[in-house]
This record gives sequence, C-alpha cells and structure tokens, in this order.
Amino acid sequence: MNIIVQWMTYLLNILYNLSASVGLPNYGVAIILLTVLIKTIIYPLTYKQMVSMRKTVDLQPKIKALQAKYSNDKEKASAAVMELYKEHNVNPMGGCLPILVQLPIFWSLYSTLRNFKYDPANIGAHMFLGFDLTHIYGFTPSLHLILPIFAAATTYLQTKVTNPNASTDPTQKTMLYMMPIFFAYISATVPSGLALYWVTMNCVSILQQLYINRKLSVPKKSAA
Repeated sequence: MNIIVQWMTYLLNILYNLSASVGLPNYGVAIILLTVLIKTIIYPLTYKQMVSMRKTVDLQPKIKALQAKYSNDKEKASAAVMELYKEHNVNPMGGCLPILVQLPIFWSLYSTLRNFKYDPANIGAHMFLGFDLTHIYGFTPSLHLILPIFAAATTYLQTKVTNPNASTDPTQKTMLYMMPIFFAYISATVPSGLALYWVTMNCVSILQQLYINRKLSVPKKSAA
C-alpha cells in the first residue's frame, strides 16, 4: 500500500505542476484532474458496469414476474432469475469490479492528503474555494458543510440516473436515501480534498451515465 501512496503523491505533484503551468497552481485543481484521469482510465470497466446495471433495471419487471411465479420455491426463483441474466448476458456482479478498483485509490488518496508535503513556494496551494484540502471539518455549522451536502446530492443524482426506478423498489429505495447520508458523513470525517475527489467522481459518473443511457437508447429507437 505504501507504494500506491508514493505513486499517488507523485502523480498528484505532476498534476499540480501541470495546473501551475497554465496559471492555476492549486492542489484542488490537481485533485479534479486526478479524478478525471482515473475515471477516463477505468471507463471501460465503468461502461460494462453501467450497461450491466441498466440491463438489470430493464429486466426488473421480468424478475418480479419470476419471483411471483415461484414465490413458494426460492431456489427455483433464484435459478430462473440467473437463467434470465444468462439469457440477456447480464452479470449481476458486474458492478463490483470498478468499486474494487477504486478502493485502493480512495485509501491511497486519503493517506496522501493526511501526510502531504505541499509546495513551500505557494503556501495557499492547498486551499481551494475556501477549503483547506488537508483539514477534516466535521459537522461544525459553517460553509464547509457544503462539501458533505454536495457529496450527498451527487450520490443521490448518480443513483437516480443509473436506476430511474430506484424509488419504486423497497430495497433500492432504502439505498437511494441511505447512501447519500452515508457519503455525507464520510465526506465530513475525511480531509476535504478527499470529499472534493468524491464529488468530482460523482459528477463525472453522472455525465458518463447520461452518455451511456443515450447510447443504449439508440438501438431501442431503431428497433421501434
């Protein structure tokens, strides 16, 4: 893990120097560039994840019908649902890989921000829109609560864009409202630079999902 942290620190400094070269010497800008870079690199995995999730959403009526049909036999219901997934080439675990890939990134960025040596020639480089990127603000009432609020709002929007029917399914509805609260809490209890990373990650994910949704809707319109 130390090697990953070292590479994260090295990459963050490269992106900082890049931002400085265009007149924006700020680690907040570097974190945003880092987020966009990571999302671009893992886009093939993200695409597979989002396509799989979209297909799963589209299959929900058929899944519910199978569950109702085999309501007295859970094993048959599970087997029928798995057969449905296989028929439509859907991997129900397909969404896990991008998350697993991002976990060490998330942790390494956390470790980097906690022990980061900023540019001594620019003492304001770690300040971004009034936030000290190394500071944990907690839940003290102030303008700094805007990052946890943004983290919650973008997490909610990402879920809605990914699964428009989330509010109609009891289990998914719980996740729809609990996940934003969870990430708001996380964002308030980690360095604000990490919260900035999460908000940016959500924003890029929303844009990617809208693009993928539009791309997937083309074959349906053509078929109609």
